[in-house]
Amino acid sequence: MPETSQPVAFTAAVEAARSAVMRAELVVSEIPAPGTLAPWSFALAADVTPARHGSDSELGTGRFVLLYDPAAPEAWNGQFRVICYAQAPLETEMGVDPFIADVAWSWLTEALDARHARYTSASGTATRILSTGFGELEAQGQGAQIELRASWTPADHDVASHVEGWGELLCMLAGLPPAIEGVSLLSARRVGRE
Repeated sequence: MPETSQPVAFTAAVEAARSAVMRAELVVSEIPAPGTLAPWSFALAADVTPARHGSDSELGTGRFVLLYDPAAPEAWNGQFRVICYAQAPLETEMGVDPFIADVAWSWLTEALDARHARYTSASGTATRILSTGFGELEAQGQGAQIELRASWTPADHDVASHVEGWGELLCMLAGLPPAIEGVSLLSARRVGRE
């Protein structure tokens, strides 16, 4: 089967993603993109503050995947689709807060809106994870995490603002103050397990 060149719209979107201006607290790298979700895809990984080589950050980590299908799947409501993941530890008290999932989702939409990212068809889940160590892990004590998985359809190939909004979300989940106006702050101290 002959190799086909990338569509112009996808190439422009990848260039826009690479041109995103990220916060200094993030270490961002390109990673292999999933090859089965769309004909063309591009992916980034980010960690809040430098993580140990080869492992995710203890403060927060995430993935950003840009999909492109010129057939515009009905479920996407467009030719592009973004899938993102963001995870960060929380204080145990925050992990049991029934509103923390709502806050995490609002941080994503506020960060995208503050960056003037144009999108439709947003969907996702926010998950609170509580854990207690036992046996050999008993010394870890109790811990909590927030995990956000989201997807949306960018209005066009200019996705730099989408990447920047995702980066802002990662920093906020890690407890850093927002770098942009229009995004609310939930003051919280980030700690490891108790």
